[in-house]
Amino acid sequence: MTAGIDAIVKEVLAVLGTGGQVSPFAARPAGLTLAEAYRVSAGLDRRRTARGEKRLGRKIGFTNRTIWQQYGVYAPIWGYVYDSTMFDLEQTPALPLYGFAEPRIEPEIVFGLAAAPAPGMDEAALLACVDWVAHGFEIVQSIFPRWKFAAADTVAANGLHGALLIGPRQAVESRAAYWQDVLPGFEVELVCDGDVIDRGHGANVLDGPLSALRHLVGLLARDRINPPLAAGEIVTTGTLTRAMPVKSGETWSTALYDIGLDPIRLRFA
Repeated sequence: MTAGIDAIVKEVLAVLGTGGQVSPFAARPAGLTLAEAYRVSAGLDRRRTARGEKRLGRKIGFTNRTIWQQYGVYAPIWGYVYDSTMFDLEQTPALPLYGFAEPRIEPEIVFGLAAAPAPGMDEAALLACVDWVAHGFEIVQSIFPRWKFAAADTVAANGLHGALLIGPRQAVESRAAYWQDVLPGFEVELVCDGDVIDRGHGANVLDGPLSALRHLVGLLARDRINPPLAAGEIVTTGTLTRAMPVKSGETWSTALYDIGLDPIRLRFA
């Protein structure tokens, strides 16, 4: 299906960043399997890096089991994060929504890797590979109308990734035991213009962000096309609440409880 994979790569690239949408690939006569979709991921990455984008890390999607039924996707997937899609929240007073297709916001935990994690590592060993932890927002989008798709479609669309905005980073090394203890149990409120829209906690993402990271390491160990995680990569571990639709003019923020991370805020232009 090489010709078909190349055609999907071109179709996705043509629509990303335009706000446009296409029909789901898995529902077309030729279909699309999950294995084929990760070949699309590799093809997209080759083309994006060839045109000058720098790959910075990965996003994990659908780690939050509470939203699986809503979307009809029942296992985590992943996509790439680039220098063109990652921003420092402190340097981003507002994020324009132009170019995103049906954007939604997700509060997440983000890791910066100091070393490459290996398959089979327990959470303590994984945490030893982490340089810093931060709270951030991922903006996800659906190039498929009304957020209707199959799991393979989400992979072909680079994990539905739109943008990643990262808050203040906290070093892990001197407080590893603390982070291992608090990451599964902390609570978060997602707030829009002063109103609490949803609540979540660390255990929503596959029982905790480190567990989500371990799952990604396992997925990549079985992937013969896409590379494993490397030192220096950034990994955002999935939404702690439901993914909520956003509009220009809104200001979204979080409140965090029982974790030593700063709350974050973002206005949409």
